[in-house]
Amino acid sequence: MKTVADFNAAISRRQFFRKNGTGLGAASLATLLPGTLSGLANSTVPATVKKVAPKARRVIYLSMLGAPSQLDLFDYKPKLKDRFAEDLSGYLKEQGQRLTGMTSGQAKFPLAPSVFKFKQHGKSGAWISELLPHTAKMADDIAIIKSMNTEAINHEPANQLCYTGTQQNGKPSLGSWLAYGLGSQNEDLPNFVVLHAQHTGPGNVQAISSRLWGSGFLPGKFAGVAFRPKGDPVLYLRDAPGIDRDLRRNMLDSLNTLNQKSYDSVGDPEIQTRMQQYEMAFRMQASVPELSDLSSESEQIHKMYGPQSKTPGSFASSCILARRMMERGVQFVQIFHRGWDQHGNLPANIKPQCDDIDQPCWALVQDLKQRGLLEDTLVIWGGEFGRTVYSQGQLSETNYGRDHHPRAFSMWMAGGGVKGGQVYGETDDFGYNITADPVHISDLHTTILHQLGIDHHKLTFKYQGLDQKLTGVNPTRVISEILG
Repeated sequence: MKTVADFNAAISRRQFFRKNGTGLGAASLATLLPGTLSGLANSTVPATVKKVAPKARRVIYLSMLGAPSQLDLFDYKPKLKDRFAEDLSGYLKEQGQRLTGMTSGQAKFPLAPSVFKFKQHGKSGAWISELLPHTAKMADDIAIIKSMNTEAINHEPANQLCYTGTQQNGKPSLGSWLAYGLGSQNEDLPNFVVLHAQHTGPGNVQAISSRLWGSGFLPGKFAGVAFRPKGDPVLYLRDAPGIDRDLRRNMLDSLNTLNQKSYDSVGDPEIQTRMQQYEMAFRMQASVPELSDLSSESEQIHKMYGPQSKTPGSFASSCILARRMMERGVQFVQIFHRGWDQHGNLPANIKPQCDDIDQPCWALVQDLKQRGLLEDTLVIWGGEFGRTVYSQGQLSETNYGRDHHPRAFSMWMAGGGVKGGQVYGETDDFGYNITADPVHISDLHTTILHQLGIDHHKLTFKYQGLDQKLTGVNPTRVISEILG
């Protein structure tokens, strides 16, 4: 009969080579020390990933989950008004359109022009919808990409492709790859933080999971840390009554000693991850309450971000929190805002969604700019795919819905070396196919890495016998045309 000691001694082949190949025995706790005390603090960062001088040092990704309608926000098609309700069945058949189960049974596919007014703004003359008046004011700060495209036509695989680089489960998220490739600039806060902003629109709310910010096969310490929208940002942040900081420190040191013995016996790298998480949690107990306390922000700042800026968990307060994280050395912040899945009643449902995000997005860019942070902070706005030009369900002159459309959609970027005041890419008269300068989601990932000074070919991690990459094996390119 095998004993516990026998079980502990039976390390896996992978653990054996990892333990002996990385020489972590004596230095296993080095990553727990402040960078100024240990030259090994960032020893996990690949030494060969850097290729160019970085234009950006940090990223804020504003994720509009559910897919905003590009036809009602950025991709203006005025000629469609004269073709209202025209049946596109023949056109879709010619295009080989892949339909979702939600519209595949429709007898007709009536064309639905946007009911919203558009105006040109900024030096580029960008057409921007009346739904986004504050975004229109910063037309010269942003680069609008109208030619985004993806293969995925349903939300879950599209989100996984958008935020992990693949439609398959189990892969690291974009933020985790960056945490792995860049190392940490802050010993007291996570390098990758996820915020879930509340939405006010009545539209469909897509379920999401931690796969979108998980570390996949990378070490667990590179996973995103999700802050709660209300109450303590992180559960169990406060010490229990009767436990002071010195006692907590002694408890943690004792626990680390036991965990170190387990690691020495078993060699499981997840034990190290657990130890690092305990240390980070201890430091966060001091740093997070100060970070999340927005009462120190001036009234002018709250006025800039809008009436919801003092409401915990709102998109506006999340944007302020993201800026505060940028100031404190957090390198990747992702704000998820759900409710953009508007298959029906789009004109009514999209307006409160835009009201949630329009002013805060503008304020965030202006706030970063006035603090000298925008030039090396990359800001990205967008969803996982676009919406169809034809209506889902019943169509009237004032109401319609739109199904999923992966062939063409719009995003915008600002800061971090992106040249503002431009519109990149074009679509056809239906906003259906891209006619100039296509940009795949993987091209976006390649560009983000490039702006951070990372060669996407060299940012790899050995897993299942392969050098895995965020951008996969298909050819990608840097969107150099939008860069300054």
